[in-house]
Amino acid sequence: MKSILPIVISALIFSACGQEPAESTYDPAADSLKYEQEVHLRNIRQLTFGGDNAEAYWSYDDSKLIFQSNNPEWGVGCDQIFYMDVTAPADSGVTPPMISTGNGRTTCSYFLPGDETFVYSSTHEGSLECPEEPTRGAGGAYAWPVYDTYDIYKADLNGQIIDTLTNTPGYDAEPTVSPDGSKIVFTSTRTGDLELFIMDTDGSNVRQITDELGYDGGAFFSPDGQKLVFRASRPETEEEIAKYKELLSQGLVEPTNMELFTVNIDGTEMKQITDLGNANWAPYFHPSGEKIIFSSNHMSQRGFPFNLFMINADGTGLEQVTFDGMFDSFPMFSRDGKKIVFSSNRFNGGTRSTNIFIADWVD
Repeated sequence: MKSILPIVISALIFSACGQEPAESTYDPAADSLKYEQEVHLRNIRQLTFGGDNAEAYWSYDDSKLIFQSNNPEWGVGCDQIFYMDVTAPADSGVTPPMISTGNGRTTCSYFLPGDETFVYSSTHEGSLECPEEPTRGAGGAYAWPVYDTYDIYKADLNGQIIDTLTNTPGYDAEPTVSPDGSKIVFTSTRTGDLELFIMDTDGSNVRQITDELGYDGGAFFSPDGQKLVFRASRPETEEEIAKYKELLSQGLVEPTNMELFTVNIDGTEMKQITDLGNANWAPYFHPSGEKIIFSSNHMSQRGFPFNLFMINADGTGLEQVTFDGMFDSFPMFSRDGKKIVFSSNRFNGGTRSTNIFIADWVD
């Protein structure tokens, strides 16, 4: 989904788990990419090196990751979609295949069942050029661009577009796919606000899910496919509402105050599950369906660091998962629950690069 890498990224782009490795085979001292407090993570491995790499999501068979990158060493200067084999050696010097058009700006890619096709959002039909990035507001506030040329496409792993799934005016982006592969949830401005919609994977049978004023986005399905978890802003005062509407009219949204919500896929039983302040986003269900992992800077005074946290689906039991000094986000569990992928600024040598990491997950 549209990414939020404040400070560190120039523009943005949210059942059973595996058993712990045997103690006799695990050497904590050799796990050089984790911090001591990160008890849920083991055997962390870095998969990208340089540029901004984010929103890496697993294939259905857990063998591949699809993600977006603007790594200049790969010949791109604007976010494009790539995929990689997670078993390949890291830092092999081999550029992963680019499977978007190479034009415009792309984001929010997600495999479809069979792992030979995927959906993603792109602005390339609006312009072949990379759209201009927004500048910070008068008070230095960070803002996401809501490009009205974003549409959602289906493509194959050769980069061939198979179908255009949305064609309404305005922003259509942030698609993710249900576990059974039958539905896509996405965010759209087609009703005048940033709301969640669900459609079938051929683009038909579009249904609106949310209708409250504020940005609703970054949604993922629960493991049983019956609920969504998403991030949302909810302007309440006259001043907040006026500011939100004015920014949206300029194609912008300020993602500095967001909380997490769950809702049934028919739009019923909306529930706010965090009330932490600051930006809480990039949520994803634990394979059990009973917990949600997400990124948050609610403990931060300066906007960062962002770290990963876990919370029960009823909003209780908050636990910190990562302890980086800058940025950890975009967590996603593998389908079998044994691994987790996330993006991080950890150990980047003081550069601005955000890279993709995978780790064994320990419950």
